[in-house]
Amino acid sequence: MSSSRASSRLFWRSFAAGLLITVSLSACKPAAKGPAGPPQATIPDVTVAKPIARRLTDWDEFTGRLTSREKVEVRARVSGYLTVVSLKEGTEVKAGDLLFTIDPRPYEAIVQRAEAVLAQAKTNAELANIEAKNATTLRQGQVISTEESERRLKSAAGEQAAVRAAEAMVSAAKLDLEFTQIRAPISGRISDARVTEGNLVTGGTKDATLLTTIVALDPIYCDIEVDERSALKYREMHKSGERESALFGLIPAEMALVNQVGWPHQGQIDFVDNQINPATGTIRARAVFPNKDRLMSPGFFAKVRIPGSGEYDGLLIRDAAVGDDQGSSYVWVLDAEDKAVYRPITLGPLLDGLRVVRGGLKADDRVIILGLMSVRNGNKVKPVLADMALAAPTKDKQP
Repeated sequence: MSSSRASSRLFWRSFAAGLLITVSLSACKPAAKGPAGPPQATIPDVTVAKPIARRLTDWDEFTGRLTSREKVEVRARVSGYLTVVSLKEGTEVKAGDLLFTIDPRPYEAIVQRAEAVLAQAKTNAELANIEAKNATTLRQGQVISTEESERRLKSAAGEQAAVRAAEAMVSAAKLDLEFTQIRAPISGRISDARVTEGNLVTGGTKDATLLTTIVALDPIYCDIEVDERSALKYREMHKSGERESALFGLIPAEMALVNQVGWPHQGQIDFVDNQINPATGTIRARAVFPNKDRLMSPGFFAKVRIPGSGEYDGLLIRDAAVGDDQGSSYVWVLDAEDKAVYRPITLGPLLDGLRVVRGGLKADDRVIILGLMSVRNGNKVKPVLADMALAAPTKDKQP
């Protein structure tokens, strides 16, 4: 019993000593300064640029295919055996270049025979003329009858007609002989030879043998299909005087192939068809472009753009500076105190990599183009001026 009491007194003495040590240590610590306040807010750095003011024109884009201004299927005009193939396949030829030769000997013989018939006809005609002259003299002396005189005169006229027929036969024979040399009817790039030497070719009919094809390359056409809504818009613009219609004049056009950036080819719309295709709801138009280097060929896919409006004063900004707010567009601009201001804007199309702004901005507004994630409406920012047309900001201070 006395042992339990002694253990209890020892426990409480130890507890009291530990508590005293803890209080003493706490008293030795320096006094706290109180709870910390909120951290000081930092002003974000942003890059700003002024819109680019420019006279603008909206462009409408269409797709199309390149076509040749002239395309010829070279076919034989006379029949015979092909003796010479003179063309170099896949190269450019000029109008009049010799391409194929058909064996001319049968046609030379026909020419000789026709010339012989002509010579005989001329001899008969000369004899008939002599008799006709004599008949006139004899009739005046009443040596021959009137009937005989008329017969001789008619015979002379008939022989003259025979001469003209023989001359026509000679011309036709010489023409067939000329057709044995098949020449390029136009200048352009030639295809391969569809028939080789030694083969019989037929000519002069709709089923005449196809020998090769030639396509003209400079200038080159691009056929496009314009939708009905756009066609009506262009006609309304013509009526209002905003822009001339391609129905009445040449309209500038720009073109790019599938591997080209920008619009490197400059041309014109020179033709619009006379009716809308009811199956597609489009109307065919044609643009013509120079092709001096001959690098464009018929069949290539191309993009074509034409003016979709008259000229107007507009502003250009970087497309990355534009935000979307439930279907409407906006940008952040700075006020006089360098505070961010939410500004709704009306957008137009992209032009040379920049976005057209139709309304909501002024030319002297400072638009935030970099650092948009740190911007809040009404918050102050640290602006650095940049060029709207450049990719990297400059080191200039704020304006």
